[in-house]
Amino acid sequence: MIRGAAIFRKLYQSSALSSKVTARYYTAQAATQPVFYSDDESADIDWDNLGFHLMQTDYMYVTKSSEDGTFRQGQLNRYGNIQLSPSAGVLNYGQGLFEGTKAYRREDGRIFLFRPHQNAIRMQFGAERMCMASPTTDQFVDAVKQTALANKRWIPPPGKGSLYIRPLLIGSGPILGLAPAPEYTFLVYACPVGNYFKQGTAPLNLYVEEDVHRASRGGAGGVKSITNYAPVLKAMKNAKEKGYSDVLYLDAVNKKYIEEVSSCNIFLVKGNVVSTPIAKGTILEGVTRKSIMEIALDLGYTVEERLIEADELITANEVFCTGTAVGVAPVGSITYKGQRIEYKISSDLTCKQFYSRLVGIQRGVIADERNWIVEIE
Repeated sequence: MIRGAAIFRKLYQSSALSSKVTARYYTAQAATQPVFYSDDESADIDWDNLGFHLMQTDYMYVTKSSEDGTFRQGQLNRYGNIQLSPSAGVLNYGQGLFEGTKAYRREDGRIFLFRPHQNAIRMQFGAERMCMASPTTDQFVDAVKQTALANKRWIPPPGKGSLYIRPLLIGSGPILGLAPAPEYTFLVYACPVGNYFKQGTAPLNLYVEEDVHRASRGGAGGVKSITNYAPVLKAMKNAKEKGYSDVLYLDAVNKKYIEEVSSCNIFLVKGNVVSTPIAKGTILEGVTRKSIMEIALDLGYTVEERLIEADELITANEVFCTGTAVGVAPVGSITYKGQRIEYKISSDLTCKQFYSRLVGIQRGVIADERNWIVEIE
């Protein structure tokens, strides 16, 4: 059973989208010209050395909100720059959200997404916090599907990576005084990616930051706001210059409870208990985080979501990170108060069991009993 706060808050489940494409060309809902591409065409890329770098693909999806806050039918445009007023809400007041999800290719050539409805719901939750209009769940998932299909040739072969899909919601309407923007733009672009960290699948070496905080109580740390990320860049830069992979942040009030890493959530394992920091407004509830917690329960582990003191890092048997970009990454060491805590790395790590099950579900070799997989046809 799960101890601590109830973490799996009840979310409204959207009905599965029934849009299926069978022709060799595709059109967005409101596109004036069809978008042509070949089913068997593949981008000229060294799939074995992808890394996590921006690579321009073919198309992006764009739509804008109407005066009543609903979003018009969107369309696929060639990937390129967008035009914004100098007084756009996102430029002046940081009114913006983003999401991250992935499209995968299986051995039989089929393409699928992993839990995109959860990303849609999280964006809606964030939009409410940031006083923004947001697309419906069906609009969100349909836009992600269209973007994946339009950039199909950029989806790596099985086992070589994935197509990272970045939905963006920004206050594009002009505003001078501090207030919600009068118009919002929802756009989706994509990029083929491999491993997030430069060291690939090697264990992470984290540094605990005691002075700089990622989020504070009552702020927007619990939503995927663009304003959460620039403030951690300096801490990340300093840590990476010293050879660390990333930074682990402490709570801003007591300065002793771990929260999350710059780009991902964190877990501790001790015996049969898997623990992760409680999400109470300062921690982003990641889709991969949620999935790993459910997988851990399936495998017979006790899962805790609670306050975790940094001192507990010393006695943990294992530490790992999760995220859409990073996947499931084992931690080899954490440096806290000048002390380097080393963790044993082996083939039978708990996190590797979790990751193997996650990937097995994504690849279709393990039954998808929770309907996490959304196939794009």
